[in-house]
Amino acid sequence: MRWKRTIQLLDVHAEGEIGKVAIGGVPKIPGETVAAQLHWLNTDPKGQELRRFLCLEPRGAPIGSVNLLLPPKHPDADAAFIILQPDQAHASSGSNSICVTTALLESGIVEMKEPETIVTLETAAGLVKATATCRDGRCEKVKLTMVPSFVHELDVEIDTPHWGKIKADICYGGIFYALVDVGQINSKIEKANAAALVQAGMVLKDLINRQMPVVHPEIPAISGVAYVMFRDIEADGTVRTCTTMWPGRADRSPCGTGNSANLATLYARGKAKVGDTFKSKSIIGSEFEVGLQAVTEVAGKPAVIPTITGRGFTFGLSQVALDPFDPHPLGFALTDVWGPSAGEI
Repeated sequence: MRWKRTIQLLDVHAEGEIGKVAIGGVPKIPGETVAAQLHWLNTDPKGQELRRFLCLEPRGAPIGSVNLLLPPKHPDADAAFIILQPDQAHASSGSNSICVTTALLESGIVEMKEPETIVTLETAAGLVKATATCRDGRCEKVKLTMVPSFVHELDVEIDTPHWGKIKADICYGGIFYALVDVGQINSKIEKANAAALVQAGMVLKDLINRQMPVVHPEIPAISGVAYVMFRDIEADGTVRTCTTMWPGRADRSPCGTGNSANLATLYARGKAKVGDTFKSKSIIGSEFEVGLQAVTEVAGKPAVIPTITGRGFTFGLSQVALDPFDPHPLGFALTDVWGPSAGEI
């Protein structure tokens, strides 16, 4: 077989959210920093071609991400990675950091040491420390020390055609989020409501980004609200989440960067302090443990250092290839599978 391009993928999920890891065949990505590489992937036609090749049909699917393993730029990092999704390349992700850590250790790319291995991951948002609990050659769980997370603005009022005025917290947890209490759209975070929540999230994301552009004060390559995360509080204090992702799906994990952003809101409102931990459940009931490790500042703004603990599981090994005569080298998406927003791809 004379394939034009081949990339090897280790299949991993973190608490239900698929984060495949490209462990072989990744082309050289231009850029002196990981943030510059992120910018290239999102702006250069060749970068967009690579993302579409991996994330769109017929080789990809709307569910999950593909993580590009890259040589680290920072001297303290063991590996660097960038998250590819159908809409764009993203700077940071908690579930994908767990997937990458699990892949690095269980594949032997990074030596596993029992009972604990520390892996330093470099992302466009900064360094993420992953502390993996290891036993019998397996990565049992991963505790992430995330990048500083902060509030951009609390209680932003958004005029909507469906629900009237709603309030959203615009916060950063490695990427920008709009955090919305789910009761404002007269819904609950349950499996049966996934489609309706996703449709609402897509509407709100578009409205918010048109009304309120945001840019990271120190990393210009990170801009715009990437996701709308609906949230609720259960009777025992557990945070229930549903992060909605373009072009129309729900995060299967409780969402690490989203919970990091939400932790910043809890701290800002005096509802969390250093040393606190709590559980966060996803729409499918999977769990992360969220902790507030420390407080700091980002460009003069109060910020928190969150920890996110969860599990990653390998479930396959595959190779994606491009036939030089394939009429769909850039991939495609249809509304029957990808939802109404597929027409924008």
